[in-house]
Order: sequence, then structure tokens, then C-alpha cells
Amino acid sequence: MAQRSDAELIAIAEAFHGPGSVCSVAPLGNGNVNDTYLVRTQGEPAVLQRLNTRVFNQPQLVLQNLQVLGEHIQQKLEGSERHSLLSGRRWQLPQLVRTLDQQQTWHCCEAGEIWRTITYVPDADCVDVVEGPAQARELGIGLGLFHQLISDLPPAALADTLEGFHITPLYLEGYHKALVNTEQQPSEASEQCITFIREREQLCDLLERAKERGELPVRPIHGDPKINNVLLDRQTGQAVALIDLDTVKPGLVHYDIGDCLRSCCNRLGEETLEFDAVRFDLELAEAILEGYLGVAGSFLSESELRYIPDAARLISFELGLRFFSDYLCGSTYFKADRPRHNLERALVQFALTASIEAQLPALRQLVERLAAQPIASRS
Repeated sequence: MAQRSDAELIAIAEAFHGPGSVCSVAPLGNGNVNDTYLVRTQGEPAVLQRLNTRVFNQPQLVLQNLQVLGEHIQQKLEGSERHSLLSGRRWQLPQLVRTLDQQQTWHCCEAGEIWRTITYVPDADCVDVVEGPAQARELGIGLGLFHQLISDLPPAALADTLEGFHITPLYLEGYHKALVNTEQQPSEASEQCITFIREREQLCDLLERAKERGELPVRPIHGDPKINNVLLDRQTGQAVALIDLDTVKPGLVHYDIGDCLRSCCNRLGEETLEFDAVRFDLELAEAILEGYLGVAGSFLSESELRYIPDAARLISFELGLRFFSDYLCGSTYFKADRPRHNLERALVQFALTASIEAQLPALRQLVERLAAQPIASRS
């Protein structure tokens, strides 16, 4: 996608805010898929995003999901359940802003790109690396609140905006095709990835087989609740929102829980180059799961609880598989700052997977202990 000038970005933002109302448009965050900007206006700031239509080839479904989700959560937050769910906590869901002329939730610019604007959550930031157990617990609470708020939303009410997303066996198929067709030169690092994948191919359908057996039900999920998609209040440190809602869809909550654990329990973060030092931190995992189960554990079945450790391992492996496949394909999905960027990201995820595998018995014991506690004592 071509970069837009400041004047072009302001013109696009004005489709939502009106001529002359936009003061500035500046890059926001470090997302791997969409382009995101903070819009300063004469009123409240907002977030402008260019949807990556190579990834989301039916952007209208993405926007439809956001509207369904927003209406459902807003109804819950305005109802009698608010106090019991939030206990005085601030919680917000970014809302779609409509264009002024046609009252649409999207704008198509002259270049044919699809843009949307959502409300900005004030006085909140995200983090890329967890500072400690207290913060990890809040990240778990944030995901738990989101799941609890949408637990009664029928999965069929949401469109599947990314068919095959988090279906690990499909990523394995794509990897095999990429391996055959790649133009990347062989290297020690890529051979290391190939060996790592080959040794774990039989694990790829673990969650899908459990779903087929009826052990894991399909529920509405966020789809991408990694660490920097949870906003924390600047003053209190409490989780106040989940952002990047494009991947909201029907799926397994394990995709979300696994992704949260994967991204939060690696103290070195996704972008580290210290591959040998990457570890899955059990102390952080305990804090996350304590927070999560304290608000969302009531609707999970025994089977769903039992598969949480497997989800942490599988989603870490899956992301490594996706990063490596994208590297083999020339980095067409994930944004990359350098030729080996996605290869390096894959090495991080595979090191994290190996660390989880080494601690699986302890992680299973942790989940069993937390699941056995009364809900009130976890929160």
C-alpha cells in the first residue's frame, strides 16, 4: 500500500469529522496488518485506520461485526449487569464513527482504499512487554471481561471475517506450499525452523479435533488479544479496553487465552533477538490466569479449562509457523522492517514454544489449582 501524504490523510479524516475540523493525523501504534493513525480534531481525538484488504477481503463484514459487537456490549454496560461485571471499573469499547455525508461506517478514498474511524480511548496506553505480575493480572482481567461481556452473544451473529484464522492445520498446509515455492536462500536459521516444525506437525490439529469431538464449543472471540491490544489506564493501571477488533469472529476461546499467555509471558517480547534467552514465565502465567478466571471462569466447562495449557503451546507454535511461512513467501502478510524480520520473529515463537513444552506439567497443575478455587477468591 502506498504511503499517504499528510494532506491526503487529513482529507480522508475529514470525511468523518468535516472540512477544516482536523488539526493533525499522525501514526499510532505498531500493528502488523492495518495502518493506524491518531486524528487530532477541534473536538475529541479519534483513530483512523486503513483496512488491509489483502488480509480482510470482505471489509464490510469486519465493520458489520464491530457494529454487532458494539451494540451488544453497550447494552450490557448500560444494563443491570454493569455493577456485578465491572465493580466500578472503567471499561470502554471503541465505537465506529460514521461519515458525515452518507452516514457510512467506512470511507473509500480516491485510491480505492477502505478507511474507517473509531472512537479513541483516552488516558490509556498499551505495553509491549509485561512489567510484572500485577500488570499481567490486569491483562488477564481485561480479556476475561471482554469474554464475559460477549459470552451470551450467539456466535452465529458474527461473520467469519478470516476463514481459517487460527486453524493451525491450514497454516501447516500453507507452510508446506511456501516451503516448496520459496525463493529465499537456505540458512542455518531457516533449517532450524524447518526441523522444529517437522517435529511438531502431529500437534497441529489438537484443538480442532477436540472441537470436532464436542469437547470445545464455538464461542465469540476477539481473535488477536496479544499484549499490546489491551489498553491500561494511565493512572490506575487497570485494563479498560481491548482494541484491534477486526478479528472478532466465532471460534475457540483457547485461541484468545493461548494468544494472551503467549504474548504476555515472554518478558523479552516478540521482537527480541536474544532467541536463546526466551522463556515462558510461569509467574506471569499464574497472574494472567488468576485475573482471567476470576471474571470469566464461570462460563468455561471443565474441558475448556483442561485445554488451556495446550492452547498456550499451540498458539505460540502457530504464530511461529505463520511468521516463518510469511518469511518464505517474501513477507506479504506481516509488515517487516528488514529481510529476515519474520524469520527472527519465528525463532522467538519457536523458542517460546519449547519453553512452554518444558513446563507443561507445571502449567497444567497451575490451571487445575486456579480452576478449583471459588470464583470470588480468584478476583
